[in-house]
Amino acid sequence: MTASAGRRPGTSAVRTVVKVGGGLLSQAGAFDLVTSALAAFAKGQRTLVVPGGGPFADAVRELARRMRISEDAAHWMAVLGMDQYAQALAARTAGAVVVEELRDIERALEAGAIPVLAPYRWLREADPLPHAWGSTSDSVAAWVAGEVGAKRIVLIKPVKTSPATVVDPQVRDALPADVDTVVLTPHELEKLNDALGGRAEGGGPRSAHYG
Repeated sequence: MTASAGRRPGTSAVRTVVKVGGGLLSQAGAFDLVTSALAAFAKGQRTLVVPGGGPFADAVRELARRMRISEDAAHWMAVLGMDQYAQALAARTAGAVVVEELRDIERALEAGAIPVLAPYRWLREADPLPHAWGSTSDSVAAWVAGEVGAKRIVLIKPVKTSPATVVDPQVRDALPADVDTVVLTPHELEKLNDALGGRAEGGGPRSAHYG
């Protein structure tokens, strides 16, 4: 299944996908900064929040290291970890709700809420990505951006990331060519409002912007 198979040009309810990295949970205060910024800026901006894996995925890695777990099992366990992070994000972001599929996203946006995707159900049905550790939560967010017809993906990372490493090959494969990419750290969230409103800092499609 290709990244753009589910796109509906001109009819997408989502303009921007915001991927909230799980690594933020290990950085003091970062999670609260991000959830506050989402509550302040994302409402009414046709934004879909996609969680990372963070400590939930790390727990799967550790279990896979110590026990014999197939790549298939580890893949789905890691995706379920994203569902757990989605619950935490929605619980701590004012106005946010957990969603599982496209119709839920559209209903949440119509109701004025901020949808936070728990991706397991959708990914289990579509199964679009390789069952390997290279299929990161960034890859999931990129695939989702294609499916919902988003014009931009914002990756919120715990630390400054170089252009050479921020987008791995699988993310490039999953992300449609016309989707703009913005990378922010928790200390650059004043720029999130512009990113969600469609005002980038220069560049064209598929550009990575660094504040």
